[in-house]
Amino acid sequence: MSNSDSDGGSEHQWEDRGDLVWNEFDWERYLREQDEAIKRYLHFYEGCKISADRIDLVAEKMNWGHDDWSEEAALDEADSAESEEGAADETDEVYTLHKNPIFIATKAIYLSLDRSWQTLASDPAKVPQPMAVALLASFHRGEEHAVQAIHALDFGDYAMAVSLFKRALSALNSSLSLLTDDSAGHHRHVLAWREDALARCFDLREVWLRVIAECRDELERPVDDEDED
Repeated sequence: MSNSDSDGGSEHQWEDRGDLVWNEFDWERYLREQDEAIKRYLHFYEGCKISADRIDLVAEKMNWGHDDWSEEAALDEADSAESEEGAADETDEVYTLHKNPIFIATKAIYLSLDRSWQTLASDPAKVPQPMAVALLASFHRGEEHAVQAIHALDFGDYAMAVSLFKRALSALNSSLSLLTDDSAGHHRHVLAWREDALARCFDLREVWLRVIAECRDELERPVDDEDED
């Protein structure tokens, strides 16, 4: 493997990879490492779930800090760490969507919702199958729109990111509607699962709303300010 130039910002991530030449094995190893980041986030999240400020607590445990809800902040932190520690492993220098804190948080929380719901809803005696399918479909729609929004973030298209996050929020509202519908209250197993699931859905909404606010701040910045930076 070789990587002569991978320190550029994520908006130009493809151009700035320079002479990076990885084979399938290299990328598979890289992707497995990023899968571990999602599992690590979920481990911290489960440990902090009784805390009202769990989103920020988990971010600290992931070494993101309170303000690292954009790919630019995450890259700045990574670059700073590499400067302090000297030569870094080549894998650490490569940025892809999978390292974006918003991507990791979104994938981890949805993973927990998907797993727990599929385990419960696989038993027709516990969950009506139409409800099982409808809720799972709404989870997948929300995750898909959110991932597309994070792609837009990584390419610096903040307006598109806002539009896609709004679609993700619409899908999330569908999930919340299904969870709070009167029919859900008729099934004790769903009720037992719902309280924890609602908290996770609201955490997703909080993360996305924070990013939307940051995107709108960027869109409202005068062009002259960007030139001065």
